[in-house]
Amino acid sequence: MDVKIHPTWKEHLRDEFEKPYFRELTAFVKKEYINEVVYPEPKAIFRALDLCPFEDVSVVILGQDPYHNPEQANGLCFAVPKDVRLPPSLQNVFKEIESDIGKPMVHTKGDLTRWAEQGVLLLNATLTVRAHSAGSHQGRGWEQFTDAIIAKLSEGREHLVFILWGNYAKSKGVYIDREKHLVLESPHPSPFSAHSGFFGNKHFSQTNAYLKRHGKKPIDWL
Repeated sequence: MDVKIHPTWKEHLRDEFEKPYFRELTAFVKKEYINEVVYPEPKAIFRALDLCPFEDVSVVILGQDPYHNPEQANGLCFAVPKDVRLPPSLQNVFKEIESDIGKPMVHTKGDLTRWAEQGVLLLNATLTVRAHSAGSHQGRGWEQFTDAIIAKLSEGREHLVFILWGNYAKSKGVYIDREKHLVLESPHPSPFSAHSGFFGNKHFSQTNAYLKRHGKKPIDWL
């Protein structure tokens, strides 16, 4: 499989790649790509890690599954390719950014590569999914792998911002040292929960204020 991952992550995750669970996960995922339609395309499975080297991470936004409909999943949580219509959750994320920052979005497309290149790790808890079958690759080992990513960032870096939207993302918070990092939590931006506390959470301005306070470059969310 033609997968791409930044060398810094290969180094930090070397031990994970050698564990039995990851070998079993790899075998399962390869078989799925052969026998089923699976998203994202293989080279984008680790795209979040490839675009955002370990030492460059400033912010982590956690998602759950890749999109399971055609042409949506691109390896970055919440993001879609630039010519694809914005999913409802991402529409709500953009609305909150405009409200929080007080300016209109300059980039209105759903490809969030620009955030990743500024140090925003857009990480799904599960990195692959079968077409039209949400959650179909959960419980196969991806969660253990992404737990390890969060734990290594928490341990090996300082003054990161972890943004956890929804109960699933919040459950990952147990791996974060809250003495060293800022953890921001709210309901998910889904239309089913956005009005229960996602709108008005001001996570984007809070993130930038924290980064500036610790001598880091703020994120251009717009």
